Order: sequence, then structure tokens, then C-alpha cells
Amino acid sequence: MPAQTTEIGVAPEGEISGVIEMRAAVLREPGRPVSTETVLLAPPRRGEVLVRVVAAGVCHSDVHLADGQLGGGRWPMVLGHEGAGVVVAVGEDVVDVVAGDHVAFCFVPSCGACRACRSGRRTLCETAARHGVAGMLMDGSSRLRALDGTVLQHGLMVACFAEYAVVPTAGAVRLPASIPLWQAALLGCGVVTGIGAVNRAGLRVGASVCVIGCGGVGLQVIAGAQLAGAGMIVAVDTDEDKLELARRRGATHAVVADGAGDVVEEVLSLSGGGVEHAFEVVGRAATIRQAWDVLAPGGAATVVGLAPVGVEVSLPAIDFLSEKTITGSYYGSSDVHSALGRLVQLVVDGRLDLGDVVSYLIGLDDVEAALERLRRRQGARSVIVIDEELAGVGR
Repeated sequence: MPAQTTEIGVAPEGEISGVIEMRAAVLREPGRPVSTETVLLAPPRRGEVLVRVVAAGVCHSDVHLADGQLGGGRWPMVLGHEGAGVVVAVGEDVVDVVAGDHVAFCFVPSCGACRACRSGRRTLCETAARHGVAGMLMDGSSRLRALDGTVLQHGLMVACFAEYAVVPTAGAVRLPASIPLWQAALLGCGVVTGIGAVNRAGLRVGASVCVIGCGGVGLQVIAGAQLAGAGMIVAVDTDEDKLELARRRGATHAVVADGAGDVVEEVLSLSGGGVEHAFEVVGRAATIRQAWDVLAPGGAATVVGLAPVGVEVSLPAIDFLSEKTITGSYYGSSDVHSALGRLVQLVVDGRLDLGDVVSYLIGLDDVEAALERLRRRQGARSVIVIDEELAGVGR
């Protein structure tokens, strides 16, 4: 059913008053299934934007949050950080977007003033990190409440598994209306993370690449490697359906990690002794080690996958004599706003397909089932569609 509002009104200048009563996917505590509840959303404050959520992608980071693997106290919470929608209204001092704009969510709305931001490392914004971990917005408070008054956290500062979301103005990136919102929902996490990691690695034309993990983000890494002109792209996954998607995205070779053979030996054989770049997009100690082991001397491994708190990785120190390197990449390691602008242009030009990684279109009540599929590593992305017409399903 559509969201209900209480004493809601939009002023001529685009401000909104009143509290929205809406449906949202709420994590009450780890181990307990996520459920759809009616919750309350307060209006945007200064520097914030109210967005009608149209579509949202279900990411493996949502699984880690739901399973309590990213640290204690991160509940109760409205989940969701990858999505897109239409601006309904804006708070004071917001000039970047106006009511009616289509936007994608950015879950690191950098402050521009901290040490990381001043040094150009906006995805490492200290202010956004501090409040994001606490489940609050940039002023350190929440706009979400349960019907009994309990404060609810904003999942990764977005909380878009809901009919509406209030986000900082830097958390809403304007999009051209020509991109269907069910596809645009993937831009603000999976696409910018995967392709951004390729940019961080500095791939050169003709480079040999191995991508371990071909889910929603891994497939974007493959797309980025193809766009960068990689000569060989070896895709590794346990699921043959995902490997088929990887081939369509540009993978030149596919390795099934089913336990029947040695993945490292197979990649070394295919690449003639190792690849120049390896990307780990799973978030497990074993696969991070594989990314290291498939490198040729002088190669570089980039860890994109989000590992649960407490996971540690052991590497043979002798291998550093071969000048191998390993690094992490968070949220594409770039200025997300400018990066999204370039990615949007690739979509508009027909050089980047967004919809081909979507395995399931689901409703808001189906979040727990989507999380369970990710736990079983089935399919690539599930996209929650809240309004099919606005989402452009079928376009």
C-alpha cells in the first residue's frame, strides 16, 4: 500500500513539514529475520533531502549488517544503501537538487572539511564514517522512529529499503531521467564500487586480470576491466550462472571454484604464470589469499569484498621479494559525485549496461528472501521495486 503521511505539506521553496508514516524493512537484531514494518520518518533538516524511494538493490553488505558481522549495536535499523528515487522536498540551504529530480543514493556523503576529504580521499571521510557506523545522519541524529518511539538507525546513512528516505544533500546524486530507476539503483554502490576499484588499480590496455567473485559488484569490476582495455579477464566463482553473466560482461575465461580443482593453479596456467591484477570481491580470507597467489611477480591485488569484523589474512612474507602488492578499495576510492557523472555518461552512450546483472525484481516484503539468496551465493543482484511505473520496469 502507498505510504501515508501525517500533517504533511510542501512549501513553495521545497521544504516539507510533518512526519511520514511508511513501510520499511527493519532489522531488529541479528539472527532474527528482517521484517516489513510501519515506521515514522521525520522531515529533512538543513542540508538534507527527502526522496521517494523507487528502487533499491540488495547488496552483500546488507547481509553482513543483518547477520551482525560488522560490529555490535548496529540495530534496530532500517536497511538499504543502494538505491534511486525522486526528490520530494529539500531542507534549508539545499541547492544541488530540487523536487522532481531523479537521484541515486551515495552512502558516503563526504563533509569536504575533514583531513581525508581535504587530501582528496572523500570515500574515507571521517565525519561520514563516524556517523555512518552509528547509523545516524551527518548531524549525528536519526530521522527514523518505530511506532513505539524507538529510535531506528539509518542503514549506512541511507535506509532505502523503505518507501521514503531522508539523506544528506551529498547523499543524493542527480541523474538524467532517461535512465530507468530500477537500473539506476545500482549506480550508487555496486557500479561505482566495482568500476572505481579498477580505476584505483590503474589498469593499462592489454593487462591480464583475474576477478574472484562474480556477484553484483564483481560483475561491475569485470565491466570496468573491459572498459579499461584489459586483454585477459579470468572470472572465478562457484556459480556457473554467474560465470555466464561474467562472460557476457567481458570475461575471456571462466574458472569454476567448485572444489574439484585448484583455482590458483588453473588461473596460473591460463595466464602463463600469473596475472598482473587480481580483484577479490567476496570478503573471505581464503579468496583474498587466492587473489594474492594468482599474481605474477610485480602484480597487484585489490581487495574489494567486505569481510566481517575479525577476519584476518595470512600472506607468505617471502613473496614480497617478487614485488607483489596488495591494497584495499572502499567505495571505488574516488570522488563519488564526479565518478557517478562519468558512469552515467557511459550508460547514456550505451557503453555500460546496468540491467544485465539483475537476477531478481522483488517487492519490499521479499527482502529476507533476497538476503537468504545472497547467503547461499545464488544470483547476482536482487532489486526491490517499490513503484513499477516510476521505476521504468520494462524500459
